[in-house]
Amino acid sequence: HTTTNILATSLASKCSQAFAPYNSSGTGEAASATCCTSDITLAEFKTLCGKMDGADGMAATVEEYMAGTASWRTDLYSTCGTLVSHAESISLIKSHGRKFTPELKTYTQGAVALSYDQVRTKVVQEYIDAGVDAGMVWLQSFNYEDIEFWLDNFGSSFGLQVVFLDGNYCNGTAVDCSTDDDFATLVAAGLRYIAPPQQMLIQVVNGGYAPSEYAVAAKSSGLKIITWTLERSGPLSSGGGWYYGTSNDITNNDGDVFEMLHVLAQSVGIEGIFSDWPATVTFYANCVLSPTYSSSSPVVQVDALPQTCGALKTEYKNQACCGQPAKPFSFAAAVEAKERCSVCIVGCAPYADHPYPVW
Repeated sequence: HTTTNILATSLASKCSQAFAPYNSSGTGEAASATCCTSDITLAEFKTLCGKMDGADGMAATVEEYMAGTASWRTDLYSTCGTLVSHAESISLIKSHGRKFTPELKTYTQGAVALSYDQVRTKVVQEYIDAGVDAGMVWLQSFNYEDIEFWLDNFGSSFGLQVVFLDGNYCNGTAVDCSTDDDFATLVAAGLRYIAPPQQMLIQVVNGGYAPSEYAVAAKSSGLKIITWTLERSGPLSSGGGWYYGTSNDITNNDGDVFEMLHVLAQSVGIEGIFSDWPATVTFYANCVLSPTYSSSSPVVQVDALPQTCGALKTEYKNQACCGQPAKPFSFAAAVEAKERCSVCIVGCAPYADHPYPVW
């Protein structure tokens, strides 16, 4: 109900809990609704429009409730996103040679739905049916019962990379986290990946970001770490909010996202990080983790640039930025050369497959 337009359609009548407006009479109960995929059929689901996740807890109407996008985000491209089934998403992602990180949410069995174990099995079976290698899939869930089921039933294949999303939110210290996370027990059960929110992996040491006690203990136990969620915090000038909860005091500008990401990658040693937007992590991956040039590499000079717009674009693509291929392109030269054609150079495109500027 927060990621589709179901409340504005006739299918709202099938929701487990109908929309209830904000109670302004004194209790202050937030506006709410509960609509699950198990409330409707797949055919009905595919008639809906996808939208950015968000809801307004102060809403008096359905329209206000659905218009809950954070002020620092945008609905500019929210034009009835096409919904797909899990199997269709596998086909799409596989066609581009990408990897898979499906998350099984807490499941409520509806009148026309499968049992919980059937759903746990179906998630895996659809990868098997699509011919996807288990090494390309990281099944994940906050519910440890899901993790146990996959370890017990697919331990030698898809169970090898299951990811336990750690929702036992602690402050990253040994004292606060010890009652929730027994890493040795998890490893003994066959778990190899754990994924806490990013603030649990960070502490402040000497005025800077540093690995938390949780991070050190998890790595020492043999667990691999994935974390979440970068760029969900809005502007960082006021401390960064929940996802910077263990470092609010030193987080004060948008550049701090790179400072923290650098510590997570280099000092904590994370395997990956989920991000709401691709530009920051792609820039970091291309330019810091795996650049293919050195500071001594030759740089194209402005007097050597092509004279036409088309040729300049080709040269930019060939010479690249962000380290692919071997010879970097001079941004200063390109900015000076942009007067030769009516284009706006805005830097590296945020996609690893296209490490050249957007025109």
